[in-house]
Amino acid sequence: MADTILIVDDSPSMLMSVSIALRPTGLDVKEAPSAEAALDHLANGLMPRMILTDLNMDGMSGIDLVKEVRKRPGMTFTPIVLLTTESQEDLRQTAKSAGATGWLVKPFDAAKLVALVKKLVP
Repeated sequence: MADTILIVDDSPSMLMSVSIALRPTGLDVKEAPSAEAALDHLANGLMPRMILTDLNMDGMSGIDLVKEVRKRPGMTFTPIVLLTTESQEDLRQTAKSAGATGWLVKPFDAAKLVALVKKLVP
């Protein structure tokens, strides 16, 4: 069975764009329309090799999601990358302090996204 990557974004078009971009990786792509839905996936046994999450979503933010994921057994070192329109250094530092592995600004370059995923999930 293929390794899984979890994409979290409240934009259906962004979920679709990221899923399409990640097809060449061979990973099994799971989608969640919110941080809360992502946590539900994890509570139901999903153990993704990597999580890509938006920062600004209705309800729980991507940074809050990172904090919650890091509390879960077995998820301490799972790569979590924020994929966001934000580019402020203070937000990047907040995300890093919360446990985020990386940061990629939207609109994303599909080749760079795939390269990043291949680097973090060899």
